[in-house]
Amino acid sequence: MPEPTKKDEMSNGQPEETVAPETVSSESVPSESKDALPIPEISLKVSPPPVWSLGDGQAPEELEKPIDTPPLSTLLIEKPQSGTVPVGGDITFVAKVEAKDLLRKPTIKWFKGKWMDLASKTGKHLQLKETFDRLTKVHTFEMHIIKAKENYAGNYRCEVTYKDKFDSCSFDLEIKETEQSSQNIDIRSAFKRREPKQQDDTPEVDVWEILKNARPDEYEKIAFMYGITDLRGLLRRMKKIPKEEKKSEAFAKKLEPAYQVDKGGKIRLVVDLADPTVDLKWYKNGQEIRPTPNQRKYIFEHKGTQRIMVINNCTMNDDAAYSVAAGDEKCTTELFVKELPVKIIKSLDPVKTTVNERIELECEVSEEGAQVKWMKNGVEVPTGVRSRYRVKCEGTKHYLVIDDASREDTGTYSVMASGGTSECHVQVDLKPLKIFQDLQDITVRLGQPIKLHCEIYPGNVPGRWYRNGQLIQPNDRINIIHRNKIHRLEIESCSLHDAGDYTFVPEGYSQSLSAKVHIIDPPKVHLDSLNFPDNTVVIVAGNKLRLEIPISGEPAPRVVWMKGERVILESGHRVRAETYGDQTSLTIDVTERDDTGNYKIVLQNEAGEATASVKIKVVDIPDAPDAPLVPVVGGDWCSMTWEAPKYDGSSPILGYFIERKKKQSSRWMRLNFDLIKETCFEPKKMIEGVPYEVRVFAVNAIGISKPSEPSKAFIPLAVTSEPTMLVVDDVTDNSVTLKWRPPETIGAAGLDGYLVEYCLEGTDEWIAANSELIEKTKYTITGLKPESKILVRVKAINKAGASAPKTIQHSILVKEVIEPPKIRVPRHLKQTYTRRVGEAVNLVVPFMGKPRPKVTWLKEGKPIEPTHVSIRNTDSDSIIFIRKAERSHSGKYDMKVQVENHVDTAIIDIQIVDLPGPPQSVIIEDVWGGNVALMWTPPKDNGNAPITGYTIQKADTKTMEWYTCIEHYHRTCITITELVVGNEYYFRVFSENMCGLSESATQTKKSALIMKEGMQLKIPEYSDRDFKEAPKFTQPLINTFAIAGYNATLNCSVRANPRPKVIWMKNKITILDDPRYRMFSNQGVCTLEIRKPSPYDGGMYTCKAINDLGEAQVDCKLEVKGGFTFYELMHRGVPLHLIDKYMNEAKIVEQEK
Repeated sequence: MPEPTKKDEMSNGQPEETVAPETVSSESVPSESKDALPIPEISLKVSPPPVWSLGDGQAPEELEKPIDTPPLSTLLIEKPQSGTVPVGGDITFVAKVEAKDLLRKPTIKWFKGKWMDLASKTGKHLQLKETFDRLTKVHTFEMHIIKAKENYAGNYRCEVTYKDKFDSCSFDLEIKETEQSSQNIDIRSAFKRREPKQQDDTPEVDVWEILKNARPDEYEKIAFMYGITDLRGLLRRMKKIPKEEKKSEAFAKKLEPAYQVDKGGKIRLVVDLADPTVDLKWYKNGQEIRPTPNQRKYIFEHKGTQRIMVINNCTMNDDAAYSVAAGDEKCTTELFVKELPVKIIKSLDPVKTTVNERIELECEVSEEGAQVKWMKNGVEVPTGVRSRYRVKCEGTKHYLVIDDASREDTGTYSVMASGGTSECHVQVDLKPLKIFQDLQDITVRLGQPIKLHCEIYPGNVPGRWYRNGQLIQPNDRINIIHRNKIHRLEIESCSLHDAGDYTFVPEGYSQSLSAKVHIIDPPKVHLDSLNFPDNTVVIVAGNKLRLEIPISGEPAPRVVWMKGERVILESGHRVRAETYGDQTSLTIDVTERDDTGNYKIVLQNEAGEATASVKIKVVDIPDAPDAPLVPVVGGDWCSMTWEAPKYDGSSPILGYFIERKKKQSSRWMRLNFDLIKETCFEPKKMIEGVPYEVRVFAVNAIGISKPSEPSKAFIPLAVTSEPTMLVVDDVTDNSVTLKWRPPETIGAAGLDGYLVEYCLEGTDEWIAANSELIEKTKYTITGLKPESKILVRVKAINKAGASAPKTIQHSILVKEVIEPPKIRVPRHLKQTYTRRVGEAVNLVVPFMGKPRPKVTWLKEGKPIEPTHVSIRNTDSDSIIFIRKAERSHSGKYDMKVQVENHVDTAIIDIQIVDLPGPPQSVIIEDVWGGNVALMWTPPKDNGNAPITGYTIQKADTKTMEWYTCIEHYHRTCITITELVVGNEYYFRVFSENMCGLSESATQTKKSALIMKEGMQLKIPEYSDRDFKEAPKFTQPLINTFAIAGYNATLNCSVRANPRPKVIWMKNKITILDDPRYRMFSNQGVCTLEIRKPSPYDGGMYTCKAINDLGEAQVDCKLEVKGGFTFYELMHRGVPLHLIDKYMNEAKIVEQEK
């Protein structure tokens, strides 16, 4: 008989409710002091203000329950594990997340308890770190706890989120106390910032007592109210607190914990009362035992303070829990009744039968009414109301009856009594199986009912239906029917999963009935699941496209993908089609624009055929536009146009970007930052004359195209300004001659020519006078009608086009006007015109007069021989030409210009010069010492030019080699010195004019002998000459014309002693420290250099020389041609009064011309 066990104590008929806190953390109670009682000394008193809670309440018993294993993580590949660390130690918890399928870093949070986020608690004792391994694609998250404290213990949680994915893991941290650590625990200090202690007048509360007396569902509320963070550890600690045995006030001695008695014997239950007057009640299994006068089962005795209950003739019913109550106190015990062994007299007999037969097992025991236990294969046989087994007892005989035997009843049966056991083997076999109707193979259309039936014998044999080896359970859709011999399986609306091999297995038989159910379903393409509008898939070129489309059909249909007439194979390299299971997919590894189009899907099986089409639209950046055209070019702008790209990338063109660069440069500059919708643009702010190129980018929603080819290089060119100073130069009966000045602004395009147009007064039609451009600034319009009036205008033409026209404001009457003749003799012809013999003479003498004057020439009053001198006359000048001049051509030529009665004359003096002849005679006047005095007469022929000097040479009679003594000598006598004594010399003299030395020289007839005897030369005495003189200009200043922008010089020479002070003045104003002027004086030659003069530099210049003896000055007029406009003078900073003076002088000069 098994050992008796102590049952739960009972009070007032109900089990006593006790609180069993969880085991406290190992750091709270040292293992070697488990038998000691230090826990009651722990004082856990906290102030009422709440700090934070750990969540919903749990009973201490629930804390010890094992935590269910969470489902497999979808994010965490390594979870933090619970750990233990001593006080003051460090510990690290590690969580790892695989990032192969993640586009960005997941979000991780660390919690203590249920809601305390540790991200805000990082500091000296808590650190959170994150790392990422690019090779393994793993994020590692670490939580370091440094110098752990006791209040860090508890439950922690790690949460990882990424988009719609979530994963979490809980783990515990256990803190072990060292032996020196104090027993006092400050729960509130967990992860709480230290603050200076302040005096708190709030009364302290004993949380231990509150938790002991509270219900388990109130634990969380109490923890939140009093700021307890480690509730689990507190409950474990509370569970280990040993209960104090309170001294009973009612009982001096309580019942023993347990009593034992033999069956049929008697037992005494004794208690000793502290107060004999207390009412006493006895209970059995919570039911009060009341004494009855006729029953001697329970006898109650009183002996002093002892109260005794005697139980006579103990039976098994007396085996129970007994308790005695004295007032409000109670004590309990258990009574165990020990039976005498019962022996089996007649053993069980083995039985062999078939199913559905009755089985009866019989045995006989030694005692009537004895309790026996029936076992089958070592397991007690159930004998309840609904059990197949029936047990009956007739005296000492016991029976086990099975009315309807089955094969499960086969086994070893035994009966157990307290004094022995008996067993036997029962064999239940099946009846032979007969199949009247087998299962038949069927083919069913999807959605139609399936009906399978068979007929077997015996009819009461149940069976099981299997599909592909899986047991079929009946439900709302599947109905399994068994009626006598017929077994039926009915499925209301079949699905594809219902196809397969069906088997009916009669229970207990090795035979089975099988049939195949074949379900067919016409193929179908489920495009609705794609969620693409109009079944159009849009993808950016270059990306990978994998289009998965669900399909259905039974049997699995054959799938063919086609684009046009081309079949897409599974073995394709870049484009391939794949079919697996209930899906077919089209994969394009790198999409291209040619992949755009309709793709057809064809499904075929024995149930039918289905087709569907999907449109794939590959969007890409557009093609580059064609090279832009630049039809119009301005001074700093141009107009450009282009055509839209032929391929827009299957996405509408949003606009264009424009870039330009200098042709010689490689740096492109973007001109617009906002997209241009049109296909034309006007770039501006270009440098005139610099070649440029432009290009275009097309932009759509996908991106920017490649740049177009650069346009043809173009040069921004501006038209010139209008011609200036247009005047009528001449008018005849059928022609008008115009003159003008070039435009003030020409620009980089230069000037190709001029176009002259005229218009008859009263009409608006302008007629071009010249069919081709002219470069001169003068033009004669011919073919006009006499007495007509015309308007005339001139345009300057260059590559950029025509300038604004310059028009004469008043009309011109086409009628010749008589103008008196006037000869304009050039400045160089106003003096004698000199040329050498043999040179050409070409003189142009302009004149004025209308109509064309008559010109006549005379020489010395006689007509000119045309064979010697050629004369050619034009409308405005007369030309004298002598191919080879001779001295006979010298003379004064009279020119006469006549218009009707008006005459003008001029004289041109022409001098033809030649080399002079030698001097007429050279004589030696005197010889003394080493000196010879010579004298000669001028040459008879001076070459028609003044003699400018002589050259004297000497020759020794010994060698007769001539040596020059002196050149360019002006006088006709000279003394030759430093002759060698003893030598004899001849002398000769050359004459010289502007053409050079005479061809021959005149030699002395006699020689001069230098005597050897000594001679004394008496040097005459001369008085010193006074060289002082007042300044006198030996060469005056000459009126000069200068060209604007080119340096000009003014020269004159002055003689004075002592050296004079030279002062230069402009318009009577002294020139001082002006960097535009440079003044030089060398050997009496005074020079004034004007650097790059401008028109306002013109005027009257004076050079003044002053010394102690007097002063002298010379003047000249400087005129600067090629002036500037009013705007240019203002830009150069010229004062307004000088500009006004210059403009007035310019007008006067033009009028004089």
